[in-house]
Amino acid sequence: MAALFTNERIRTTDAKAKETRRLAERTITWARRVGDVLGKKPERRTTEESARVVHAVRMARRIVRDRGAVLKLFDELAPRYSDRHGGYTRIVKLVQRPGDAASMSLLELMPEDGAAAPKTGGGGKDKGTAEGKTAAKGAAKASGSSKAAAGSKVSKPSAEASKKSRSSKTKDEK
Repeated sequence: MAALFTNERIRTTDAKAKETRRLAERTITWARRVGDVLGKKPERRTTEESARVVHAVRMARRIVRDRGAVLKLFDELAPRYSDRHGGYTRIVKLVQRPGDAASMSLLELMPEDGAAAPKTGGGGKDKGTAEGKTAAKGAAKASGSSKAAAGSKVSKPSAEASKKSRSSKTKDEK
């Protein structure tokens, strides 16, 4: 949650993204509901308004343990979503993670209504992403197979290795 609020975009598994989205939407709603009070200076607030702000901050701190992320939530994100009633985040499906084939997602905060959406990579495949790594592996395989097809020498098993395999067959047959 803290990484989502500070970076406004995280790359994680689908299950974690869905759970984080649920908690992030609720936390942003707490901050947005006291947005009108946050616009006032602290000394100009009534005791009831101050209590509402303190309660909202404490509720947010239960979920988000990072103080800097909570400050950003109340100072920057709450005013950004003051006119929006839900739908503060979006999940974009990505390719599977190469190591364990887990389905990955990009969880990001929605931009302001008037602002353009942030670019994720510019259309080309990034070198550090999973898409770029799989493309690089495919290119390496393709170049390796073209060398073999072009007539490069392929190492053959030695005569000793073939003798060992013959002798093991005779032992198994007995």
